[in-house]
Amino acid sequence: MVLFFTAVLSFMPISELRGAIPFAVANGIPWYWAYLFAACLNALVAPVCWIFLATLHRLFYGTDTRKGMAWYKNFFDRFVERARKKLAAGVEMWGWIGIAVFVAIPLPITGAWTGTLGAWVLGISKRRTMAAVILGVFVAGAIVSAVVLLGIEALHLFVKKV
Repeated sequence: MVLFFTAVLSFMPISELRGAIPFAVANGIPWYWAYLFAACLNALVAPVCWIFLATLHRLFYGTDTRKGMAWYKNFFDRFVERARKKLAAGVEMWGWIGIAVFVAIPLPITGAWTGTLGAWVLGISKRRTMAAVILGVFVAGAIVSAVVLLGIEALHLFVKKV
């Protein structure tokens, strides 16, 4: 059951690795397995997001000849504009490596979902997007794992084992 919730957390846009790795480690999974499991699942976000943007997005958003869903169009336009503002400067300077760096920063709203969407909006190729997101996910996973491990060790300073 722990692996199921770890998988769900690693795939959710709000938590991704920041929630999955600490959850798995707190529930007894060794940090290296938690890192590999969560990072591999989080790396799958890029192809899933790309497939969504290439297929279902067109149905929901609509075209000139077909009306889409108004609530989806409003939500998507706001989300895309926010992603574009966050990513545009870095991508102009660094290219696809800018996407990898953006994804690698383990802060809220800087993960595989936003990185893939931003790359799609900015017209970066599918191959470069996948490479950037996978690289960024594994770096972010290493950072989160290090913070979790350091946090556990720091906790031992204040809690005496009996």
